[in-house]
Amino acid sequence: MTDVAAALAGLDRLAIEVPSWAYGNSGTRFKVFGTPGTPRTVQEKIADAAQVHKLTGLAPLVALHIPWDKVEDYTALKAYAKDLGVGLGTVNSNTFQDDEYKFGSLTHVDKNVRRKAIDHHFECMDVMDATGSRDLKIWLADGTNYPGQGDIRGRQDRLAESLAEIYARLGDSQRLVLEYKFFEPAFYHTDVPDWGTSYAHTLALGEKAKVCLDTGHHAPGTNIEFIVAQLLRLGKLGSFDFNSRFYADDDLIVGAADPYQLFRIMYEVIRGGALDPQNQVALMLDQCHNLEEKIPGQIRSVLNVQEMTARALLVDRTALGEAQETGDVLGANAIFIDAFYTDIRPALAQWRESRGLPADPLAAYAASGYQKKINDERVGGTQAGWGA
Repeated sequence: MTDVAAALAGLDRLAIEVPSWAYGNSGTRFKVFGTPGTPRTVQEKIADAAQVHKLTGLAPLVALHIPWDKVEDYTALKAYAKDLGVGLGTVNSNTFQDDEYKFGSLTHVDKNVRRKAIDHHFECMDVMDATGSRDLKIWLADGTNYPGQGDIRGRQDRLAESLAEIYARLGDSQRLVLEYKFFEPAFYHTDVPDWGTSYAHTLALGEKAKVCLDTGHHAPGTNIEFIVAQLLRLGKLGSFDFNSRFYADDDLIVGAADPYQLFRIMYEVIRGGALDPQNQVALMLDQCHNLEEKIPGQIRSVLNVQEMTARALLVDRTALGEAQETGDVLGANAIFIDAFYTDIRPALAQWRESRGLPADPLAAYAASGYQKKINDERVGGTQAGWGA
């Protein structure tokens, strides 16, 4: 097995973007719960995100969601974030909440609705220009519930045309990342249901278009690490949305349901060079904290990714390669298992302390008094949440 100290040195390349919406209220189809201390503005969301980075050193960027995080002055918002020690990252579009998008957005049969959706993405790129953000992330709720409801092929044609117009507006240093989801809210077919569809569209668009992989957006039993390996091999993996699922798109804390799967994914991330800066693969959380406190939930999440990355770095790739070459099935599997079951937590605590971070970020947050402070201060106004 790889030396622990050598493995942990690889963690300096790890950075995980956190989503602004994770700090707002969220819930299920049945109820959105309010909690004390929930941000009312995007500035308060960024302040909470800055706490995660301060205590973990892992979350230097905060992703925005438009229009949920819309402000008058994005240059000022960028400066505000910088003063708190973080930057503004991916800009996420929203074409799933307006009434006009009931039957689709970029795929809609009505050119006026498509025009509205395209113009919304232009607005998002204006935000990117002001904030210096690199990635425009597109997730579409577009699809149908019943066979015959829509022309599947025609919808793909309209999607390709809409994406091409958006892509043409990108700046030289900007990218379009196209997310996929195999069902929900559409149930018969989703217009971008899988990595192959996203890959086909981004391949047609060009080098500045990449695939976004959400770990919760697959059918049960899908080998996600294979998809990671393939997209990295093809040079088309642009970003991750990390979360965890038991049944569907549960949006739970990453690693909660299957930490071994997260370990296997992170092994392929490392194997494919995705932690190398030149490959520009963005690792991001996309979760909702419905029951647990939001800031500790985000801290727990980035720590889970860090721990599974550390374990994946422990895999002895030389020994693994030899076992694979000689057909040593059990030996090769044992190399994986030994790395996964290594308790790396004490070494991680020392690694954090050596970098001026608390050994236990969750305990440090609990002792900081920050939660009580925001609970006391954030009284009145409208709490941020889905649609706000």
